[in-house]
Amino acid sequence: MVRYDPADLAQIRIFYQDRFLCDAVSAELSGQTVSLKEIKKARAQRRKQVQVGLSSRQAVVEHFLAIHQEEPEPPLGVQKQPEVVGPSQLKGYINE
Repeated sequence: MVRYDPADLAQIRIFYQDRFLCDAVSAELSGQTVSLKEIKKARAQRRKQVQVGLSSRQAVVEHFLAIHQEEPEPPLGVQKQPEVVGPSQLKGYINE
C-alpha cells in the first residue's frame, strides 16, 4: 500500500501487510510543496471533467435506448392482422 501527503508529493510511504516498509523520496520534487488551495482547485477541476464525461455518456446511452426501443402499440382503431397458422399439430376427438 502506498500512502502520501497531497501537500508533500516528494515523499511517499510504503506499507506491506499493514506494516511500514520504507519511505521513498524524490530528489527532484523535494522542497516543492502544494498549497491546500491548489489541491482544492485541482480536485474541483477534475470533478468538473468527470461530470462532463458522465453527462456525455448518459446522452449517448439515452440516444441508443431511444433508437432501439420496441415499436409503439398501434392506435385502438387499427387492428393487427392475425397470423396465418397451419393446421394444429394436436390430435382432436372424432366429434370435433
